[in-house]
Order: sequence, then C-alpha cells, then structure tokens
Amino acid sequence: MNPAPLHIRQDDLTDPRIAAFMEEHLADMRRVSPPESVHALDLDALRQPDILFFSAWDDANASPSATLLGTGAIKRLDAAHGEIKSMRVHAARRGQGLAGRLLQHLINEARAHGLQRLSLETGTENFFAPARALYERHGFAPCPPFEGYWNDPNSCFYSLTL
Repeated sequence: MNPAPLHIRQDDLTDPRIAAFMEEHLADMRRVSPPESVHALDLDALRQPDILFFSAWDDANASPSATLLGTGAIKRLDAAHGEIKSMRVHAARRGQGLAGRLLQHLINEARAHGLQRLSLETGTENFFAPARALYERHGFAPCPPFEGYWNDPNSCFYSLTL
C-alpha cells in the first residue's frame, strides 16, 4: 500500500488554515489537561526566532483546496538541545502513519540544524497514549523535566540523543 501524500515545509504561520488548526490543538490541550499543565504554544509564541515551524499538507503547494494534515515545531533551547512543540496530526487522518513521518522529519531537521538532543513534554492522560507510544517507537526515552518544566503528575518528558 502506498503511503498517503505528505508534503512538509517550513512555514511562517500566516495561512489562516494553520491558525484554525492550532486553535483546535489548544482547545484539545485545555480540554484534557488542567490549566497549569497546558504547555502548548499559541501562534505568537510559535513565531519566535528560536522556533522552526513545519506544516504538512496533502498538496506540495498548499493550494486553497489542500488539506493541512499536521504540524510540528522545534524550539531551540540552546546550541545543542531542542524541544518538539505543537506536534499534531489532523484528527480524521490519525492512524495512517502520518505522525511518524512528520516526527522523522522533525528529527532530521534537528540534526540538520546541529542539535544533539531533542526533548519533549506530553501529557499523562489517556488522550496522549498514542503520542507517547509514537515517541517511544522513534527512540525517545523518559527523562527528567527540562528547561523550566517541573515534576508535574500531568506531564511526562522524553528525550532523544541525535
């Protein structure tokens, strides 16, 4: 079976479809996690110079008829360490391998930008079980809180040496 088309590009977050997609992401995070444990970034926070944001489409040109299939970002924490942020796949397209392909793209980009370690925070709730399994399949291992996070019963932390 051929994998579904997935065209990933670095993005400037100006497309209104991305704004709607990210608003849905934030709404989900607020719905399943207590306020003090929601670490998702809004559009303004994602537009910072230390963040590389990527969008994934079913059309190489992200034409007006294209579907936004997923997003992901890398926040540079220091010269060698980055954090995955805003990793999300369109709800109707989950279970098709798109998340793994998007995650592999982020890992490759982190390496290309000279990072030696990539970390992330995700939730402990059942909603996040598929994400935790995805990260573990790609070699991420549990780690202590990093870069301003704390021991939070609603968060778990992973890291991958690149």
